[in-house]
Amino acid sequence: MSRLPRIQYRQLHGIVLLDKPSGLSSNQALQAVRKLLRAAKGGHTGALDPLATGLLPLCFGEATKLAGSLLGARKAYLAECRLGLTTETADSEGEVVQQRAVPELDETTIESALARLRGHILQVPPMYSALKQDGERLYVKARRGETVEVPPREVDVYRLDLLAREGHTLQLLVECGSGTYVRSLAVDLGEDLGCGAHLTALRRIWVEPFREPQMVTLEQLQQAAEQGDEALLAHLLPVSAGLSDLPVLHLDETQSMAISRGQQIVLPGLQEVGRCAAFASDGALLALLEPDDEGRARVLRGFNLPPD
Repeated sequence: MSRLPRIQYRQLHGIVLLDKPSGLSSNQALQAVRKLLRAAKGGHTGALDPLATGLLPLCFGEATKLAGSLLGARKAYLAECRLGLTTETADSEGEVVQQRAVPELDETTIESALARLRGHILQVPPMYSALKQDGERLYVKARRGETVEVPPREVDVYRLDLLAREGHTLQLLVECGSGTYVRSLAVDLGEDLGCGAHLTALRRIWVEPFREPQMVTLEQLQQAAEQGDEALLAHLLPVSAGLSDLPVLHLDETQSMAISRGQQIVLPGLQEVGRCAAFASDGALLALLEPDDEGRARVLRGFNLPPD
């Protein structure tokens, strides 16, 4: 029996804006794309539930150094929630644990409930989540039937708007910060309205700095891979795309050499610019910089990339 040829992984640097399909975990989606690209190193920028679809920035090579900053970025979702039914997982994948009548609700009542969930709020994460307690994922404990008290966390909800309503189903626009669970927003909204609710669909539409992302599907990547490397790598954004919302600083050869050696130097104008993407004299992205208290360049992330 002949064996399939071993994949020859390679050093590849950049970002893929994947339109994650429903049914795959974020890690499964990452590994599928990594295999197509034959990238030696990869990471994602914050998990989407298997039920969810939409933007999942995937970082490869040196771009993985940005995964933490993208993880903490502002995000936006289109969410759908069903009033009257509460499930064990807070979404449509779980068993219904309670059914309640939905009262007569006008737009003013719904808006008042939404308003209480906006801003800097305390939120209890769902039991079926990847958060760890005592070194173990909460969803592992939940699947064993354990009941664990999950402490509330501070999160930021910048927008929570009702887009449409059809029967007992609400379409919502959510714009939030890192660590916010849209499933918990749906649950809290349902409780506030007195009838319970769960999330039935979720699509992430943007993540800073990718406000208008040109997403690519797994099917499109597979088709591109069949066409050859040039077609496939056309979907790989440069590492610098992950810093496109920051000011740019171009260094001369002496400055570039000093920063690459980890030396602390004063860069003219850095205090006024603040955090920025610094490019070396050969055009390569060199570092993510910010000034320290004494005005010297502080390297937050250094990159080892070929010239642009």
